[in-house]
Amino acid sequence: MGIKEEIKESFKEGSILTKLIYVNLGIFVLFNLVKVVFFLFAPKSDFLIFEWFSLPANVNTLLVRPWTIISYMFLHESFLHILFNMLWLYWFGKIFLQFIDEKKLLSVYILGGISGGLFYILSFNVFPAFREIIPFSFALGASASVVAVVVAISFLIPNYELSLMFIGKVKLKYIAFASILIDIISIASTNAGGHLAHLGGAIFGYLFIVRYKKNKNISSGFANFIYSIGILFRPKEKIKVSYKKTKTDWDYNAQKVNERENIDHILDKISKSGYDSLTKEEKAKLFNMSKKN
Repeated sequence: MGIKEEIKESFKEGSILTKLIYVNLGIFVLFNLVKVVFFLFAPKSDFLIFEWFSLPANVNTLLVRPWTIISYMFLHESFLHILFNMLWLYWFGKIFLQFIDEKKLLSVYILGGISGGLFYILSFNVFPAFREIIPFSFALGASASVVAVVVAISFLIPNYELSLMFIGKVKLKYIAFASILIDIISIASTNAGGHLAHLGGAIFGYLFIVRYKKNKNISSGFANFIYSIGILFRPKEKIKVSYKKTKTDWDYNAQKVNERENIDHILDKISKSGYDSLTKEEKAKLFNMSKKN
């Protein structure tokens, strides 16, 4: 199997986390290859392709480029920019999928990015400090989306620990708090727009998980919309007929209630004592439930 076939197979069989990383990497390579072509064959031309897919702070520009509210969160210009974003997305996305399902990961990524973009635009058009640079300001990168994922899972399991190089074990709540604090104190830097977008993503991640803990999903409408679009492009499968005894509504509802109570008990235990306090059976049950969702 060649490299192309391996990548296609990995993308097809991978989780939504794998697909998000592949899409970001693919767009990064494509855009920068085009940039090289322009550099070699049209060195004196204005290279505007990044600008056409970056999110403008100017509302009038946004109105004629509405796609940028989505495209900007998949666009990276430098290698270090995409490297750090994808590493954070991978680390925290893996933890996210241990406790929540793939549909919600995609929803938090997209809606967190939109929230970050809108917060960036709103801030630049409200605060006098940015008034003179609005026409020249553009946002790009997955940072707001990634921060939304980081904050969401950190508030769900705040005492879950990660081992960081040179530091040791650190609880997720401290990582999230440090990230938010750094963004706040960095607003006065040269990348104010980026840090404001991060805060917008963090706000959505926090609101999402607050409602999720109350068995509410503020992203359900968006998730259903994306799922319905995906069905249109999914190849039709051959119909298989099987016969088995069906469950009554009573049996089904009782099973769901019991599963929900078990998961709530496990999540409460994680919140109080950390993930390591779970028994092997509880970890297995949580893992199996995350796959079902």
